[in-house]
Order: sequence, then structure tokens, then C-alpha cells
Amino acid sequence: MKIPWTLGSILVAGFVAGCATENEAQLQAEAKITKTDAQATALTQAPNGTCKEGELEREHGKLIWSFSFTTPDSKDLTEVNVDAINGSIVNVEHEKPEQEDAEKEK
Repeated sequence: MKIPWTLGSILVAGFVAGCATENEAQLQAEAKITKTDAQATALTQAPNGTCKEGELEREHGKLIWSFSFTTPDSKDLTEVNVDAINGSIVNVEHEKPEQEDAEKEK
């Protein structure tokens, strides 16, 4: 009985992993703004910043490029979201490093 259960678990895990990859490919196909262009736009909101992380995601139904920047004059992170369709700034948030760590644990 253990073999079918194990085999089923492996198949489900493979299916889920395959869906995640396909979803990322779908998001990339939808984006009209490249990651490089979006990052340049985002950097205007974090002058002298260094990009720590950047990803394409759907948030509140909107396809966005999300970037986290560190800046030399602050320990806080600046998160900048850029619309992946039209290239406009969606929002800018300043987070303490502890907030960023807590968000990653979710």
C-alpha cells in the first residue's frame, strides 16, 4: 500500500512544479515591459540603490515587476512595483529588514 501512496505523492509534486513553471512562462508572455526597463524605472524611486531582488508577479490582479533596493544612506529596503504592461510606477514602500525577512517566511 505504501508504493501507490508514494507514487501518487511524487506525481502530485511533479504536477504542481510543472504548473509553477508554466505560470511563470505565462506571466513572461504577458509582460510588455522588460525586466531591465522596469528596473531602470524603479531605480528612479531609490536613487543610488542596489537591486537586491526583482521578480514578475501578479498582485491584486495586476501584472507587476517587483524590486527591492538597498540604499547607502539607510538600512531600510525600498520596494518598488512597476506595471509590467505600461511601465508606470504602481507603488513604493519602505520596509525595515525585519519586515522583509518576515515576508519571506510566509
